[in-house]
Amino acid sequence: MANISQACIKNYFQYYSRARGRTQQERGGKNMKISKGEGAVILLAVVFLSFTAGWLFRSGGQTQSVRVETQRVLETAPLALPAPTESPETPKIDINTATAEELQTLPRIGEKRAADIVRDREANGPYRFPEDLVRVPGIGEDTVNALLDHITVGGAS
Repeated sequence: MANISQACIKNYFQYYSRARGRTQQERGGKNMKISKGEGAVILLAVVFLSFTAGWLFRSGGQTQSVRVETQRVLETAPLALPAPTESPETPKIDINTATAEELQTLPRIGEKRAADIVRDREANGPYRFPEDLVRVPGIGEDTVNALLDHITVGGAS
């Protein structure tokens, strides 16, 4: 390895001095001096190349295949789900045919709003969509969103 390192350094010096246009003889036979930083770079390059060559040629170009066998085991634990509860479904109220008393059973609808819904329905005709309730004064989108699961228009449920 020392011979390789010395040969690399000698070749570097020869190249470096030719790159400047003068050979060692033209400079009067004096040895070229390099800085500590250049020496460190050269040393690191030599170490890197030596390591890389050893890494590449360590097995003589033959690769050994490695086989890894695994076994998967699936363990299942019983999943505890809550028992289904039967909730009595209340029928949806048709807002086009319901009376004021039936409308009062809806959430967020009191006596005044129920009367306003009936009055609006009589004045403007039946509702085509449940969302049309927003045309009633005092009923906003939040109230309509709360009512959507409880109301219907026409025969649809």
